[in-house]
Amino acid sequence: MNRAVAILGPGAVGGALAVRLSLAGHRTICVGPPETLGPIALAGLVVESREGTLSARIEVAERLTTPVSLLLVTVKAPALVAALDLVEPETVADGVALCLLNGLEQMTPMRTRFGDRAAAGSVSRYQAYRPGRVQIVEASAAPLVTMASDSLTRGELERAAELLRTARIEVRVGESEKRVLWDKAARIGPLAAATSATGRTVGELRSDPVWRQRLQDAIAEACAVAEADGVPLRVAAQWAIIDEMADETTTSAARDVAAGRRSELDAIVGSVLRAAERLNVPCPRLAELAKAAGLP
Repeated sequence: MNRAVAILGPGAVGGALAVRLSLAGHRTICVGPPETLGPIALAGLVVESREGTLSARIEVAERLTTPVSLLLVTVKAPALVAALDLVEPETVADGVALCLLNGLEQMTPMRTRFGDRAAAGSVSRYQAYRPGRVQIVEASAAPLVTMASDSLTRGELERAAELLRTARIEVRVGESEKRVLWDKAARIGPLAAATSATGRTVGELRSDPVWRQRLQDAIAEACAVAEADGVPLRVAAQWAIIDEMADETTTSAARDVAAGRRSELDAIVGSVLRAAERLNVPCPRLAELAKAAGLP
C-alpha cells in the first residue's frame, strides 16, 4: 500500500498533522507557496503538545506530482480554490482527497478538482496555533477527525482513516458528507461569530448569562437550518460539546480577526446563513452575531 500522505496548507492544524504522520513512518509531503515552505525545508516543524515536544523534518513541494494515498486539505477557506491548483488531480487517483475546512460549501471546488476521490472532513476537540514559522502549539489533546464521502466506498475511507490512526489520531467515518459538515457547522458558526465579535474566549462567553443565551439561540437556529437540509441535530448535543471545551478556547476566525488577517467568517457563518436563506429558515440571532463580527 502506498503510505505517502500530503498536506496542502501546513498551518497550525496541517503542520501538526504532518509531524504526527511523519513520526508514524509515513512519507509526508507539505504542499504550499515558497514563503510557507522555505522555513519548513530548512528547519522542519516542531509541535509543543501534551505528549511533549514533537519534531520532524518534512518533505516539501510547491506542486504535488507524487501519488499519495491521502491528501489532507487544511488551507484557510479564502485560499482554497487557488491552493487546489497546486495539486495535480492524478496524484489522488487511487487515494482520498480529504477536505478539513470548516463551513458548508467547500466540497464544490473539491469535487471540481478531484471528482469522486473527494471526501468531506472535520477536526474537532482540537486547538492549535503557530507562534512562529515552524513552531506549533497544541492547546488541546490530539484531534478527532471525522470523514465521509458520497462517492468513495466505506473500505476506501477506512484505509485512509487507518493512515491517520497509525499517527495516534482518532478517526470516525460518518454516514454522509452533509452530516459531517453540518455536525460541526451548527456550533462553529455561532462560536466563530461570537468570539470574533467580542474577542472573548469560549469560557468567558459560557459564563456570561447574556452571551450564553445568545449562543444557545444561534445554535438552535443553525440546527433548524440543518434539519431543513435533511440533517437532524440535537441542540443539547451541540451545546454539550461546547460545555466540554476548555475555558481558554477560542476560534481561528477570532484570532484572524484580532490580528487583522482575512478570516474564514464568510465561509463558516456566511455559509450557514446562505443555507438558511435558501431553505427559508429564519436566523435572526445568528445574523445579528454575524453582523457584530463584521460580516455584511
